[in-house]
Order: sequence, then structure tokens, then C-alpha cells
Amino acid sequence: MNKMNKYTIGLLLLINLFVMASQAEDEFFVPKSTIGGYGELHYNYKLKEGADEAARQLDFHRFIIFYSHAWTEKWSFKSEVELEHNFVKDGQGELELEQAYINYRSCEAFNIQAGVILPSVGLINERHEPPLFLSVERPDYSKYIIPTTWFGNGLSATGLYKGFEYKAAIMEGLDGSKIKNSSGIRSGRQKGFEANAEALMYNGYVGYTGVTGLRTGLSYVYNNAYVDDSTESIPVNLLAVHAKYQGNNIHAVFELGDVFYGSGELESSFGYYFDLGYNVGYLFGLNAEIIPWLRWSDYNTASTTISGGDSEKANHHSKWMIGLALKPISQVVFKVDYGIDEVELDSKKTYLFNIGAGYMF
Repeated sequence: MNKMNKYTIGLLLLINLFVMASQAEDEFFVPKSTIGGYGELHYNYKLKEGADEAARQLDFHRFIIFYSHAWTEKWSFKSEVELEHNFVKDGQGELELEQAYINYRSCEAFNIQAGVILPSVGLINERHEPPLFLSVERPDYSKYIIPTTWFGNGLSATGLYKGFEYKAAIMEGLDGSKIKNSSGIRSGRQKGFEANAEALMYNGYVGYTGVTGLRTGLSYVYNNAYVDDSTESIPVNLLAVHAKYQGNNIHAVFELGDVFYGSGELESSFGYYFDLGYNVGYLFGLNAEIIPWLRWSDYNTASTTISGGDSEKANHHSKWMIGLALKPISQVVFKVDYGIDEVELDSKKTYLFNIGAGYMF
């Protein structure tokens, strides 16, 4: 039996499983649509050591609309459309379909998604609304090590059972020709646009949420990244762990990730960060949350290279930040933070000051 016939039989069996399961629908269910979204406004001040002037920017960074529709209890559609930087014209701004998938929910322990999906890797890639993280900008780790937001065309199975959650996904792979020392895998995302499917990506995740306020997880990504017009490919392995505790007015986060490359000049990327904050609003009997916090982060998109030396040091960033997040209600946040980012190669510092406002609904 050839490979194509095997795929066809497998697909027919999967469709048959869905059809049989659908016959148990609740006849009293009323189809419904739901709209949600989030957005964030940022003021950024950046002064590089030795520069004559600082860069100042005011930007409505993201405006997102969620739309979902449930046909039945088991069958639904979910989507997310994002506009970045207010408009799209002549290469400025971005308009992206970050999620658009059919969802089949057999039970809490088993769901299937097919369409534009998000891999489960790290804390923020799937849960990235502004009130859910403390800083004005997303953590650098979530941008440069795990390229949040990371999305693409694919199929996944998810579920939750007795506090354990899982996800297994098969998706479009990375563009190996765009994996570079300076950016790691970030520029290799295909974003669902006529994605080359020569080498698919595999993502697995297991986590535990059985303790109130605690979320822990381990994720793995493998892709033998295809390089156009070449017999070469770049094997990519990403391993990440995370833990988040939000309870008793404590906000604590830790994430660590390591990316290994099987060929080329770049051998690995590595990063981590740690957040610690406390809701002092509780001490004054306020319903609003007032959260002073601090962060230490360290990341290097070229932590090891074949040539070594300066090629590694030039991409090694160490950064500390302090900040304050004010949440009058859980869906609205106002933020301010200050930090210093230092590059190992020349020890030059960049001074950062940010103000932000965000919401979700």
C-alpha cells in the first residue's frame, strides 16, 4: 500500500469517527456566536549608551478581534484577526489571521482543531492578552527564543484530565533559509501564507494545573526545516519549560527554553526570565490590583555557534526591569516599567522606559 493510500484511509477513518460521535448532540442546543478581543497602547523610550538622543515612540501596538461560532455543543469555529501599528500600507503595519480553526470537542479530555492554530510552547504564545503579563512589552524571551505569536496551518489534539493538560500538533514547518544567527527561528515562521509543506513541524505539550493558581508545563517542537532549492535542511529542536503562580497576591513566572540546530553555523539559542510581583492593593483593602514587580532575563539567539567568540557575544543580552501594573478590574491594565539591557560583546547598555494600557474582553 503506497503512502497516499495510507493517508486517505486514515483521513476517512477520522471523518467516520467524528460523524459517529456527532450523533450524540444535545437537541436543545442553540447555535451562538461570540465576539471578544484585546488591544494595547505603548509609549516607548529607548536610549542607547553613547547616542546623542533617545528614540521615543507612541504606538497602538495591537488591535485584535476574536470571533467564534458554535454550531452544536461539539462543533465550533474560532478565529483571531490582528492589526498591528494602526494601519497597513507600503510595508508598514501588519494584518494577520493568527487563528482560524474548526474545533471538535468530544469531551474535556479530547478536542480536535484544524485550520490556523498556535503551537503550545511557553506561556505567552497561546495566552498573550496584555492583562496576563506584567510588563508593557511582551518579555524578550517570548519574542526572540519562542517567536510569540507563532501560528500556522495545521491540526492538533488537546485535552484536560484530572489537572493534566496536553496538546499534540502537526503544522507547517519553518523556512530554513531564513533561520539566521541574529534572529534564531523567529524569521523562519511562514505564518500560514502559501506555506511550504515539504517538512512538517511536530509539537507536543504536557502541563499541570491541578494546584490552585499554579500552571506548569513542558513543551517540545521538532522540524527538519526545509531550505528552498537545496538538498540541505536544518533540524530544529526546541525544548521549553515554564511555571506560573498567581495566588495569595503573589505573581511569579519562570520560563526557560533551548533551541538546538542540527546543521549550519548556528548550533543553539538559549534564554530564560523570572518575574516576581506582589499585589499591594490587598494591603489597603482595595479591589483593584496594584502590582510592583521585578524581572531578570537573559537570552542569546546564538548561544553557541561553530565559529564561537564574538558571534556569540554579539547576540547575548542580559536585562533587568522593574515596573508597576495597575488593574482596576481583571480585564483592564495600566503599566509602567524601567529597565537596562546590556549586550555582552561591548558591554553597552540600552536604557528603557515604557508606559502602556491594555484590555481584553
